[in-house]
Amino acid sequence: MKVCNNCIYDETIPHIEFNNKGVCNYCERDVELNKEYPVGEEGGKILNDLITKMKKDGKGKNYDVVVGVSGGCDSSFLLHLAVKSGLRPLAVHFDNTWNSKIAVENIERMITSLDVDLYTHVVDNHEYNDLVRSFFLASVPDLDSGTDLAIGATLYKAAEEHNIKWIWNGHSFRTEGISPQGWFYQDAKYVRSIHKLFGKTKLTSLPLMDFWPWMRQLLVKRIKRIRPLYYMDYDKEQIKKFLHNEYGWEWYGGHHMENRSAYFVNNFYLPNKFGIDLRKCEYSALIRSGQMTRKLALIKMSEEKEMDDSLVVEMKKRLDLTDEEFNKMMSNEKKDYTDYPTYKKLFERLRPFFYVLYKLNLVPKSFYLKYANKKNY
Repeated sequence: MKVCNNCIYDETIPHIEFNNKGVCNYCERDVELNKEYPVGEEGGKILNDLITKMKKDGKGKNYDVVVGVSGGCDSSFLLHLAVKSGLRPLAVHFDNTWNSKIAVENIERMITSLDVDLYTHVVDNHEYNDLVRSFFLASVPDLDSGTDLAIGATLYKAAEEHNIKWIWNGHSFRTEGISPQGWFYQDAKYVRSIHKLFGKTKLTSLPLMDFWPWMRQLLVKRIKRIRPLYYMDYDKEQIKKFLHNEYGWEWYGGHHMENRSAYFVNNFYLPNKFGIDLRKCEYSALIRSGQMTRKLALIKMSEEKEMDDSLVVEMKKRLDLTDEEFNKMMSNEKKDYTDYPTYKKLFERLRPFFYVLYKLNLVPKSFYLKYANKKNY
Protein backbone atom coordinates (compact mmCIF):
# COMPACT_ATOMS: atom_id res chain seq x y z
CA MET A 1 0.00 0.00 0.00
CA LYS A 2 1.27 3.45 -0.91
CA VAL A 3 1.87 5.71 2.10
CA CYS A 4 2.70 9.42 2.10
CA ASN A 5 6.43 10.10 2.54
CA ASN A 6 5.68 12.96 4.92
CA CYS A 7 2.68 11.88 7.05
CA ILE A 8 1.03 8.46 7.50
CA TYR A 9 -1.94 8.90 5.17
CA ASP A 10 -2.23 5.98 2.77
CA GLU A 11 -4.33 4.84 -0.17
CA THR A 12 -7.32 4.09 2.09
CA ILE A 13 -7.83 7.85 2.64
CA PRO A 14 -10.61 9.15 0.36
CA HIS A 15 -9.43 11.08 -2.72
CA ILE A 16 -5.77 11.03 -1.75
CA GLU A 17 -3.22 11.99 -4.39
CA PHE A 18 0.59 11.93 -4.30
CA ASN A 19 3.00 14.36 -5.98
CA ASN A 20 6.27 13.31 -7.63
CA LYS A 21 7.97 13.36 -4.21
CA GLY A 22 5.44 10.95 -2.76
CA VAL A 23 3.81 13.63 -0.59
CA CYS A 24 0.02 13.58 -0.35
CA ASN A 25 -2.37 16.41 -1.25
CA TYR A 26 -3.47 16.68 2.41
CA CYS A 27 0.10 17.63 3.39
CA GLU A 28 0.11 20.19 0.58
CA ARG A 29 -3.15 21.60 1.92
CA ASP A 30 -1.56 21.88 5.35
CA VAL A 31 1.21 24.05 3.89
CA GLU A 32 -1.44 26.43 2.58
CA LEU A 33 -3.27 26.47 5.91
CA ASN A 34 -0.04 27.37 7.72
CA LYS A 35 0.41 30.33 5.36
CA GLU A 36 -3.16 31.50 5.93
CA TYR A 37 -3.06 31.00 9.70
CA PRO A 38 0.45 32.00 10.85
CA VAL A 39 1.78 31.51 14.37
CA GLY A 40 4.50 33.38 16.23
CA GLU A 41 4.56 37.18 16.20
CA GLU A 42 2.32 37.48 13.14
CA GLY A 43 -0.29 35.08 14.50
CA GLY A 44 -0.16 36.73 17.91
CA LYS A 45 -0.90 40.12 16.37
CA ILE A 46 -3.88 38.76 14.44
CA LEU A 47 -5.30 37.14 17.57
CA ASN A 48 -4.68 40.23 19.71
CA ASP A 49 -6.44 42.40 17.15
CA LEU A 50 -9.41 40.03 17.21
CA ILE A 51 -9.49 40.11 21.03
CA THR A 52 -9.48 43.92 20.96
CA LYS A 53 -12.46 43.82 18.59
CA MET A 54 -14.27 41.38 20.90
CA LYS A 55 -13.80 43.68 23.88
CA LYS A 56 -15.17 46.58 21.86
CA ASP A 57 -18.20 44.59 20.71
CA GLY A 58 -18.84 43.45 24.28
CA LYS A 59 -19.04 46.91 25.83
CA GLY A 60 -22.23 47.37 27.82
CA LYS A 61 -22.89 43.62 27.82
CA ASN A 62 -22.25 40.89 30.37
CA TYR A 63 -19.98 38.84 28.12
CA ASP A 64 -17.53 39.33 25.26
CA VAL A 65 -17.32 35.82 23.83
CA VAL A 66 -18.91 32.38 23.96
CA VAL A 67 -16.44 29.55 24.63
CA GLY A 68 -17.67 26.01 24.08
CA VAL A 69 -16.47 23.64 26.83
CA SER A 70 -16.45 19.84 26.91
CA GLY A 71 -13.98 19.14 29.70
CA GLY A 72 -11.41 18.38 27.01
CA CYS A 73 -7.92 19.84 26.68
CA ASP A 74 -8.52 22.33 23.86
CA SER A 75 -11.72 23.89 25.20
CA SER A 76 -10.34 24.07 28.74
CA PHE A 77 -7.27 25.92 27.50
CA LEU A 78 -9.45 28.30 25.46
CA LEU A 79 -11.36 29.21 28.60
CA HIS A 80 -8.07 29.94 30.37
CA LEU A 81 -6.83 31.95 27.38
CA ALA A 82 -9.99 34.04 27.20
CA VAL A 83 -9.85 35.04 30.88
CA LYS A 84 -6.10 35.73 30.85
CA SER A 85 -6.61 37.89 27.73
CA GLY A 86 -9.01 40.11 29.64
CA LEU A 87 -12.17 38.80 27.99
CA ARG A 88 -15.38 37.98 29.81
CA PRO A 89 -16.33 34.55 28.45
CA LEU A 90 -19.57 32.66 28.82
CA ALA A 91 -18.76 28.95 28.98
CA VAL A 92 -21.29 26.92 27.00
CA HIS A 93 -21.77 23.16 27.19
CA PHE A 94 -24.06 20.76 25.36
CA ASP A 95 -24.74 17.64 27.42
CA ASN A 96 -25.72 14.61 25.33
CA THR A 97 -26.02 12.60 28.61
CA TRP A 98 -22.89 10.57 27.75
CA ASN A 99 -20.31 12.71 29.57
CA SER A 100 -17.58 10.92 31.47
CA LYS A 101 -17.04 11.69 35.15
CA ILE A 102 -13.65 13.23 34.29
CA ALA A 103 -15.25 15.62 31.77
CA VAL A 104 -17.82 16.85 34.29
CA GLU A 105 -15.14 17.38 36.92
CA ASN A 106 -12.83 19.19 34.48
CA ILE A 107 -15.57 21.63 33.49
CA GLU A 108 -16.34 22.32 37.15
CA ARG A 109 -12.64 22.88 37.94
CA MET A 110 -12.19 25.34 35.10
CA ILE A 111 -15.30 27.48 35.60
CA THR A 112 -14.80 27.58 39.39
CA SER A 113 -11.10 28.48 39.22
CA LEU A 114 -11.66 31.13 36.54
CA ASP A 115 -14.97 32.40 38.00
CA VAL A 116 -16.81 31.95 34.70
CA ASP A 117 -20.56 31.51 34.21
CA LEU A 118 -21.74 28.25 32.63
CA TYR A 119 -24.61 27.89 30.16
CA THR A 120 -25.68 24.26 29.67
CA HIS A 121 -28.22 22.60 27.41
CA VAL A 122 -29.11 19.02 28.35
CA VAL A 123 -30.86 16.87 25.76
CA ASP A 124 -33.52 14.36 26.79
CA ASN A 125 -31.58 11.09 27.07
CA HIS A 126 -34.35 8.93 25.57
CA GLU A 127 -34.58 11.27 22.60
CA TYR A 128 -30.84 11.31 22.05
CA ASN A 129 -30.48 7.54 22.38
CA ASP A 130 -33.26 7.14 19.82
CA LEU A 131 -31.33 9.38 17.43
CA VAL A 132 -28.12 7.37 17.86
CA ARG A 133 -30.11 4.19 17.27
CA SER A 134 -31.52 5.73 14.08
CA PHE A 135 -28.03 6.42 12.72
CA PHE A 136 -27.00 2.91 13.71
CA LEU A 137 -29.93 1.52 11.69
CA ALA A 138 -29.06 3.83 8.79
CA SER A 139 -25.63 2.13 8.70
CA VAL A 140 -23.68 5.38 8.26
CA PRO A 141 -20.46 6.43 10.02
CA ASP A 142 -21.94 9.65 11.43
CA LEU A 143 -23.34 8.37 14.74
CA ASP A 144 -22.13 11.46 16.59
CA SER A 145 -23.34 14.03 14.05
CA GLY A 146 -26.34 14.87 16.25
CA THR A 147 -23.99 15.88 19.05
CA ASP A 148 -21.67 17.84 16.77
CA LEU A 149 -24.55 19.85 15.31
CA ALA A 150 -26.19 20.33 18.71
CA ILE A 151 -22.94 21.73 20.09
CA GLY A 152 -22.83 24.32 17.30
CA ALA A 153 -26.52 25.14 17.67
CA THR A 154 -26.14 25.56 21.44
CA LEU A 155 -23.19 27.92 20.99
CA TYR A 156 -25.17 30.11 18.58
CA LYS A 157 -28.27 29.95 20.78
CA ALA A 158 -26.33 31.14 23.83
CA ALA A 159 -24.63 33.90 21.81
CA GLU A 160 -27.97 35.11 20.44
CA GLU A 161 -29.71 35.07 23.82
CA HIS A 162 -26.92 37.13 25.43
CA ASN A 163 -26.25 39.35 22.40
CA ILE A 164 -22.67 38.09 22.07
CA LYS A 165 -21.00 38.58 18.69
CA TRP A 166 -18.16 36.07 18.96
CA ILE A 167 -17.79 32.31 19.45
CA TRP A 168 -14.50 30.55 20.14
CA ASN A 169 -13.97 27.03 18.82
CA GLY A 170 -11.16 24.82 20.16
CA HIS A 171 -10.19 23.03 16.95
CA SER A 172 -6.55 23.01 15.82
CA PHE A 173 -5.57 21.59 12.45
CA ARG A 174 -1.99 21.28 13.76
CA THR A 175 -2.89 18.84 16.56
CA GLU A 176 -6.01 16.98 15.41
CA GLY A 177 -6.10 17.68 11.67
CA ILE A 178 -9.12 18.11 9.42
CA SER A 179 -10.82 14.79 8.72
CA PRO A 180 -10.50 13.70 5.08
CA GLN A 181 -13.37 14.61 2.79
CA GLY A 182 -15.52 11.54 2.48
CA TRP A 183 -15.07 10.14 5.99
CA PHE A 184 -17.92 12.04 7.69
CA TYR A 185 -20.81 14.35 6.94
CA GLN A 186 -23.31 16.31 8.99
CA ASP A 187 -26.12 18.81 8.53
CA ALA A 188 -29.53 19.30 10.12
CA LYS A 189 -31.49 18.00 7.12
CA TYR A 190 -29.38 14.83 7.15
CA VAL A 191 -30.05 14.27 10.87
CA ARG A 192 -33.77 14.89 10.54
CA SER A 193 -34.13 12.69 7.46
CA ILE A 194 -32.44 9.71 9.12
CA HIS A 195 -34.44 10.15 12.31
CA LYS A 196 -37.66 10.40 10.31
CA LEU A 197 -36.89 7.07 8.64
CA PHE A 198 -35.66 5.13 11.66
CA GLY A 199 -36.60 7.02 14.83
CA LYS A 200 -39.46 6.41 17.23
CA THR A 201 -39.57 9.63 19.28
CA LYS A 202 -39.85 13.32 18.38
CA LEU A 203 -36.80 15.58 18.30
CA THR A 204 -37.96 18.27 20.71
CA SER A 205 -34.99 18.89 23.02
CA LEU A 206 -32.16 18.50 20.51
CA PRO A 207 -30.98 21.83 19.01
CA LEU A 208 -29.92 21.52 15.37
CA MET A 209 -28.46 24.05 12.95
CA ASP A 210 -31.36 24.22 10.48
CA PHE A 211 -30.45 26.28 7.45
CA TRP A 212 -32.58 29.42 7.77
CA PRO A 213 -32.20 29.96 11.54
CA TRP A 214 -28.45 29.53 11.02
CA MET A 215 -28.45 32.09 8.21
CA ARG A 216 -30.29 34.55 10.47
CA GLN A 217 -27.65 34.12 13.15
CA LEU A 218 -24.87 34.69 10.60
CA LEU A 219 -26.35 37.45 8.46
CA VAL A 220 -28.66 39.33 10.84
CA LYS A 221 -27.03 38.75 14.22
CA ARG A 222 -23.54 38.71 12.63
CA ILE A 223 -22.22 36.12 15.07
CA LYS A 224 -18.63 35.25 14.17
CA ARG A 225 -16.97 31.94 14.93
CA ILE A 226 -13.18 31.76 15.08
CA ARG A 227 -10.51 29.26 16.07
CA PRO A 228 -7.86 31.00 18.21
CA LEU A 229 -5.57 27.94 18.28
CA TYR A 230 -5.01 28.41 14.54
CA TYR A 231 -2.87 31.46 15.42
CA MET A 232 -0.88 29.80 18.20
CA ASP A 233 2.10 27.49 18.39
CA TYR A 234 -0.07 25.05 20.32
CA ASP A 235 1.74 22.08 21.85
CA LYS A 236 -0.97 19.81 23.24
CA GLU A 237 1.30 17.76 25.52
CA GLN A 238 2.64 20.90 27.17
CA ILE A 239 -0.88 22.30 27.53
CA LYS A 240 -2.10 19.11 29.24
CA LYS A 241 0.69 19.43 31.81
CA PHE A 242 -0.05 23.13 32.29
CA LEU A 243 -3.78 22.59 32.85
CA HIS A 244 -3.10 19.81 35.35
CA ASN A 245 -0.59 21.87 37.34
CA GLU A 246 -2.61 25.09 37.21
CA TYR A 247 -6.17 23.82 37.69
CA GLY A 248 -5.99 20.15 38.68
CA TRP A 249 -7.41 19.27 35.26
CA GLU A 250 -7.19 15.56 34.40
CA TRP A 251 -6.42 13.81 31.10
CA TYR A 252 -9.09 11.34 29.97
CA GLY A 253 -6.94 8.99 27.90
CA GLY A 254 -7.35 10.00 24.27
CA HIS A 255 -8.89 12.22 21.62
CA HIS A 256 -12.63 12.81 22.34
CA MET A 257 -12.62 10.13 25.05
CA GLU A 258 -14.03 12.64 27.56
CA ASN A 259 -17.45 11.75 26.11
CA ARG A 260 -18.47 8.09 26.24
CA SER A 261 -20.56 8.24 23.09
CA ALA A 262 -17.67 9.70 21.09
CA TYR A 263 -15.34 7.16 22.72
CA PHE A 264 -17.53 4.29 21.48
CA VAL A 265 -17.86 5.76 17.98
CA ASN A 266 -14.16 6.57 17.51
CA ASN A 267 -12.62 3.52 19.17
CA PHE A 268 -15.09 0.77 18.31
CA TYR A 269 -17.77 1.62 15.75
CA LEU A 270 -15.68 3.41 13.11
CA PRO A 271 -12.69 1.04 13.01
CA ASN A 272 -14.76 -2.14 13.21
CA LYS A 273 -17.54 -1.26 10.76
CA PHE A 274 -15.91 1.24 8.39
CA GLY A 275 -12.17 0.68 8.82
CA ILE A 276 -11.74 4.33 9.85
CA ASP A 277 -8.97 4.97 12.38
CA LEU A 278 -8.96 8.60 13.52
CA ARG A 279 -5.41 8.22 14.76
CA LYS A 280 -4.27 8.53 11.13
CA CYS A 281 -5.72 12.03 11.04
CA GLU A 282 -4.46 13.06 14.48
CA TYR A 283 -0.94 11.62 14.14
CA SER A 284 -0.52 13.00 10.61
CA ALA A 285 -1.41 16.46 11.93
CA LEU A 286 1.14 16.12 14.74
CA ILE A 287 3.79 14.99 12.24
CA ARG A 288 3.13 18.00 10.01
CA SER A 289 3.37 20.38 12.98
CA GLY A 290 6.57 18.77 14.27
CA GLN A 291 4.99 17.41 17.47
CA MET A 292 5.47 13.73 16.58
CA THR A 293 7.95 11.86 14.43
CA ARG A 294 6.67 9.78 11.54
CA LYS A 295 8.51 6.77 12.98
CA LEU A 296 6.72 7.06 16.33
CA ALA A 297 3.37 7.54 14.58
CA LEU A 298 3.82 4.31 12.63
CA ILE A 299 4.75 2.46 15.82
CA LYS A 300 1.68 3.82 17.64
CA MET A 301 -0.56 2.88 14.71
CA SER A 302 0.55 -0.74 15.11
CA GLU A 303 -0.78 -0.73 18.67
CA GLU A 304 -4.37 -1.79 19.33
CA LYS A 305 -6.79 1.04 20.00
CA GLU A 306 -7.77 1.46 23.62
CA MET A 307 -11.32 0.25 24.27
CA ASP A 308 -13.43 -0.02 27.40
CA ASP A 309 -15.57 -3.12 26.79
CA SER A 310 -18.21 -1.85 29.22
CA LEU A 311 -18.99 0.82 26.63
CA VAL A 312 -20.32 -1.77 24.20
CA VAL A 313 -22.52 -3.20 26.94
CA GLU A 314 -23.71 0.30 27.83
CA MET A 315 -24.45 1.12 24.19
CA LYS A 316 -26.57 -2.02 23.75
CA LYS A 317 -28.48 -1.27 26.93
CA ARG A 318 -29.15 2.40 26.18
CA LEU A 319 -30.17 1.69 22.60
CA ASP A 320 -32.28 -1.29 23.70
CA LEU A 321 -30.47 -3.73 21.41
CA THR A 322 -29.99 -7.45 21.87
CA ASP A 323 -26.59 -8.97 21.09
CA GLU A 324 -28.04 -10.33 17.86
CA GLU A 325 -29.47 -6.96 16.80
CA PHE A 326 -26.22 -5.16 17.63
CA ASN A 327 -24.11 -7.63 15.65
CA LYS A 328 -26.50 -7.40 12.70
CA MET A 329 -26.22 -3.60 12.64
CA MET A 330 -22.45 -3.84 12.77
CA SER A 331 -22.47 -6.18 9.75
CA ASN A 332 -25.16 -4.42 7.69
CA GLU A 333 -24.19 -2.96 4.32
CA LYS A 334 -22.22 0.24 4.77
CA LYS A 335 -23.88 3.46 3.61
CA ASP A 336 -23.10 7.19 3.76
CA TYR A 337 -24.74 10.60 3.53
CA THR A 338 -25.33 10.29 -0.23
CA ASP A 339 -27.96 7.64 0.52
CA TYR A 340 -30.14 10.14 2.43
CA PRO A 341 -31.54 13.70 1.96
CA THR A 342 -29.08 16.44 2.97
CA TYR A 343 -28.29 20.13 2.39
CA LYS A 344 -25.17 19.17 0.42
CA LYS A 345 -26.41 20.25 -3.03
CA LEU A 346 -27.67 23.52 -1.56
CA PHE A 347 -24.25 24.15 0.02
CA GLU A 348 -22.60 23.45 -3.35
CA ARG A 349 -24.86 25.90 -5.19
CA LEU A 350 -24.03 28.53 -2.57
CA ARG A 351 -20.27 27.95 -2.77
CA PRO A 352 -19.40 31.59 -3.70
CA PHE A 353 -21.65 32.81 -0.90
CA PHE A 354 -19.92 30.56 1.66
CA TYR A 355 -16.54 31.75 0.41
CA VAL A 356 -17.54 35.28 1.43
CA LEU A 357 -18.80 34.03 4.81
CA TYR A 358 -15.52 32.21 5.42
CA LYS A 359 -13.55 35.37 4.59
CA LEU A 360 -15.71 37.29 7.09
CA ASN A 361 -15.04 34.72 9.86
CA LEU A 362 -18.71 33.72 9.81
CA VAL A 363 -18.03 30.07 8.89
CA PRO A 364 -14.80 28.05 9.32
CA LYS A 365 -12.64 27.41 6.26
CA SER A 366 -13.05 23.66 6.84
CA PHE A 367 -16.79 24.05 6.21
CA TYR A 368 -16.13 25.85 2.94
CA LEU A 369 -13.60 23.24 1.82
CA LYS A 370 -15.63 20.17 2.71
CA TYR A 371 -19.30 21.08 2.41
CA ALA A 372 -19.42 23.68 -0.36
CA ASN A 373 -17.05 21.73 -2.61
CA LYS A 374 -18.85 20.50 -5.73
CA LYS A 375 -16.71 17.40 -6.04
CA ASN A 376 -18.81 14.32 -5.30
CA TYR A 377 -17.39 12.75 -2.17
